[in-house]
Amino acid sequence: VQLQASGGGLVQAGESLRLSCAASGSIVSSSGMGWYRQAPGKQREMVAVLTTVGSTNYASSVKGRFTISRDNAKNTVYLQMNSLKPEDTAVYYCNAIGRGYSWWGQGTQVTVSS
Repeated sequence: VQLQASGGGLVQAGESLRLSCAASGSIVSSSGMGWYRQAPGKQREMVAVLTTVGSTNYASSVKGRFTISRDNAKNTVYLQMNSLKPEDTAVYYCNAIGRGYSWWGQGTQVTVSS
């Protein structure tokens, strides 16, 4: 299984981006999917997670601004990021977790200028 993250870029504060994470197999519907990020000099942190039954959880710093969703037919998970702030600057990673596995995609860089 491969997870391919895309959609990162350089934006100004207040703008939006949508990240995508495409899976090579049909795991999106059967896995817990999540987005994590790692800023320079900091540990990787959870941004948003989506369970198989549709429950979501967000980091307090992004709640109300970010939305995680999935399209099972496209085997893709999205992270809609609105009202971006400079402190959202990081490499964003997608993750698929299930019984006996945890797969990570390569990161996509998000840079927010003030």
